[in-house]
Amino acid sequence: MSPVETLFDFWGKLGDVTDLPPDLPRLRVLETWLQLTLDQVRRAIAAAETREAERQRGIEARPPAPDWLIELGLNRDAPPVQVHVGDCWNSGKRTRGIRRDEALRALADGVKACGACRPDSELGFLD
Repeated sequence: MSPVETLFDFWGKLGDVTDLPPDLPRLRVLETWLQLTLDQVRRAIAAAETREAERQRGIEARPPAPDWLIELGLNRDAPPVQVHVGDCWNSGKRTRGIRRDEALRALADGVKACGACRPDSELGFLD
């Protein structure tokens, strides 16, 4: 059910809006309750807008993806495993961004080029 359908369903269960109490004390209580509820809704809206603005700032402040990645070994002493193009779908979780010259040096040092993204071709690296 969409939010609008949910709202109309909820509103329908409240009854006719003209079914208000006739006496002033109950009308004042209802007015106070509505004001407090409206204040809560406005605070919730403000908090949601703040969260959304922070999320958007985070997206805008995100650094650009690196052009080249190096996939590291299983432990800190293990040699690198592969070199990838920055947006390679096949890169593992243990990657870090590197510069073009570092990618060329890694390939020259014998680090394997990823077979999916072929960074050696992209870099113009020939064995």
